[in-house]
Amino acid sequence: MCGIVGAIAERDVVPILLEGLKRLEYRGYDSAGIAVLDNEGCLSRERRAGKVAGLEAVIKSGFSGHVGIAHTRWATHGEPTERNAHPHICRKTVAVVHNGIIENYDDLKAKQLQLSYEFTSQTDTEVVVHQVHEYHISKGLDLLKSVQNAVKDLKGAYALGVVSTKEPGRLVAARLGSPLVIGVGIGEHFIASDVAALLPVTQRFIFLEDGDIADISRESVTIYDTKGKRVDRPIRESELTADAVERGEYRHYMLKEIFEQPRAISDTLEGRIAAGKVLEQAFGANAKAVFDKVQGVHIIACGTSYHAGLIARHWFESLAGIPCSVEVASEFRYRKPVVRKNSLIVTISQSGETADTLAGLQEAKRLGFGYSLAICNVPESSLVRESDLVLMTRAGPEIGVASTKAFTTQLVALLLLVLVLGRRHGISADTETAIVAELIKLPGAIDEVLQLSADIKRLSEQFGHRHHALFLGRGAMYPVAMEGALKLKEISYIHAEAYPAGELKHGPLALVDAEMPVIAVAPPNDLLEKLKSNLQEVRARGGELIVFADLKSKMKAEAGTQVMLVRHVDDVVAPIVYSVPLQLLSYHVAVLKGTDVDKPRNLAKSVTVE
Repeated sequence: MCGIVGAIAERDVVPILLEGLKRLEYRGYDSAGIAVLDNEGCLSRERRAGKVAGLEAVIKSGFSGHVGIAHTRWATHGEPTERNAHPHICRKTVAVVHNGIIENYDDLKAKQLQLSYEFTSQTDTEVVVHQVHEYHISKGLDLLKSVQNAVKDLKGAYALGVVSTKEPGRLVAARLGSPLVIGVGIGEHFIASDVAALLPVTQRFIFLEDGDIADISRESVTIYDTKGKRVDRPIRESELTADAVERGEYRHYMLKEIFEQPRAISDTLEGRIAAGKVLEQAFGANAKAVFDKVQGVHIIACGTSYHAGLIARHWFESLAGIPCSVEVASEFRYRKPVVRKNSLIVTISQSGETADTLAGLQEAKRLGFGYSLAICNVPESSLVRESDLVLMTRAGPEIGVASTKAFTTQLVALLLLVLVLGRRHGISADTETAIVAELIKLPGAIDEVLQLSADIKRLSEQFGHRHHALFLGRGAMYPVAMEGALKLKEISYIHAEAYPAGELKHGPLALVDAEMPVIAVAPPNDLLEKLKSNLQEVRARGGELIVFADLKSKMKAEAGTQVMLVRHVDDVVAPIVYSVPLQLLSYHVAVLKGTDVDKPRNLAKSVTVE
């Protein structure tokens, strides 16, 4: 969601901060700002609504400093305007950048108004900078102690970067419920909400734990926990490189990431299968002991990851005979779920910092659900650190807000989990070997689907004047249709919905006319003939059909029906393969519509607030 970058160095930090903000643009934002302390300890700030490029354009040559903080904001409290942009400054002394939400904002604001603090924005962040100022200036505490005291007054989630004109050689960082890392350099240090922001300057990182507060200078980093006790956090070497997030020859990151899926799936499988079997050790050292006890699976996820969970439910129940529940994380934590004994809690998140999914995991632990397993793309993330077992998806950096390769690698990881659990519940060795063989062939199958891109681009031209679309599927293909509809609405702003095809006559059929394109996914499974009957219902009402069908399905184009033939694949892996042409369709429609494909309006890559 919002992005933080900070730096303290002997050199001018402004170029570092601006480059860091550019590398965080994929997260989604609506304004940007930067504040620096110069050699005399004077505080200067620039803010702009809109893109980082607009901020960079107004920064003059004299704007420089050796300590600074910068931010890209995604609006929560207050509209996306310059006055609401971070950093926020109190009385020309203390400056703060903040990710997260302060839940007791109203109470703190009322108290601060009584102390004659002036509010110049609509944001909750202003109460943070005023609270630090009150301890730092009014009560005379140093900057570290001021932040330590101030965060005790806050309720909610935060990642903070704080500087003061009174102590220009200091940068203080704090984290609770929102990610923050420290980049370690030689005679310089950095902070960021994502390692990607700092890859041009370092590959050595300290990942702050919840409740940590870091006192940072050019020469040292000292970290304190929630009790004020000094603690050591390990320095980790990131495997990412600065050019790992470059777009290369592709017009958009999303297109690049769609075409990276064969490699990403190969990487996800590497070292996890051998001799036709899934290696249990891939899930963690004590995976066997945990899996031996599992009698059910409870999946918690949001958005695209939730759709992956819905597909996995079909696999768990049809292949392995294991009961599986799938929950939207933001709903799970606020209802009273029944605890199933010996359940495995599976959380799915690309970033590993999704606030609702993290909170869902914590609630599941509190309720005593059992062991937890994270399927995630970021090894240093909070979700990974808080889970008993982990399977990394190895998709690599995913910059486009609309998830593509993270989704398909999540499905691959979930299918591996189905197999290791299923061998305890009736999946035979021969069945496992056959499915593993299909997984090995999967990158090649997807590569063939990607060759349809030009044909799908021509197909997308029919959507230039459309405002609505329906997606249909049956069985495990219904969540594939849901994901296709989500992709189209995310990046093209066309209203799209998905339904199980058998539900058409129970309401959605009323929407069908010549102006409503209906997109169906039709692999040759046991439900194909029933799906064909459902599609005839659409044609009888004058609806325009677009069908992605298997080469062996014998479906043919006719008046009002266009058929895009897809390579034949086994029914088990079909949901993974059929997701790819829907991604391409959404991408080409969005390009045709002229939208911001990689950074669609109102959305963020990593949703780190509730």
